[in-house]
Amino acid sequence: MFESHIGEFSALLVAVFWAVSALAFESASKSIGSLPVNIIRLVLAMFFLSIFSQIRFGYLFPMHASHNQWIWLSLSGFIGFVFGDLCLFKAFTVIGSRYSMLIMTLAPPIAAFSGWIFLNENLTIFSICGIFITVVGIGLAVISRNPSQDKFQLNMPVKGFLYGLGGAIGQAFGLILSKKGMSDLDIFGATQIRILTGIIGFGILLIILRRVPHTIKSLYDKRAMVNTSIGAFFGPFLGVSLSLLALKYTSTGIAATIMSTTPILIIPVSILFFKQKVTFKECIGATLSVIGIALFFVKEI
Repeated sequence: MFESHIGEFSALLVAVFWAVSALAFESASKSIGSLPVNIIRLVLAMFFLSIFSQIRFGYLFPMHASHNQWIWLSLSGFIGFVFGDLCLFKAFTVIGSRYSMLIMTLAPPIAAFSGWIFLNENLTIFSICGIFITVVGIGLAVISRNPSQDKFQLNMPVKGFLYGLGGAIGQAFGLILSKKGMSDLDIFGATQIRILTGIIGFGILLIILRRVPHTIKSLYDKRAMVNTSIGAFFGPFLGVSLSLLALKYTSTGIAATIMSTTPILIIPVSILFFKQKVTFKECIGATLSVIGIALFFVKEI
């Protein structure tokens, strides 16, 4: 049974691993700050990917990438990792990983809409319905009615929501630029170039904001380093690897839909291991957001 559905099982593991990495990064970011966690986890991810590339392809780093690939993938790394992930990790510290990953389900609709505008990609009626349902699902989870003031309000700080939205926008445009620049380069090599740009970008930020001493000091926080290492291993490394395996053995639509269930899978993990309270409305909202994403791939499913 496993061999006949290896793609589907791999996609499910990706969703689980992304849930684990999100919770690990949330814990680490609250301990030492989002900026140190970002650059440390990228360095660790680069280490894991380099070892894998050496074993799998015979090179540590894709020096054979073309000039054009370097330009577009570097832009993708800056927007996706530096801007997007900096916003996402700030959201972790303000509203937690559960809400943050829910808001991140806006990334596929934003990417689809942006691809329609900038890359002349088709936007079908199912995609439009998917965008609507995803937005409704997120709205149901993050907005509530205040009876005393007879108006609707966010269930979280506005800045936390904006950080999450910034993360979704960064990821969406990072994916578009990756698609434009990757061409025939393998996804691991493309990820390494993006990560290198992210490391350089965060390094510049650390220098400008004078956070280098704090980041070095953070390396001695054992609990934060354990969580950052877990997040880096299960997220950028294993998540990317298994997502490729999923795409190899099943359709893009099925793989992408299963992998997008992270906001749902993160709920039981939050309850069981982090003792967080989750409302029924949040569960419904998370489910609707995933259904909305599934509509983007309805032809393949």
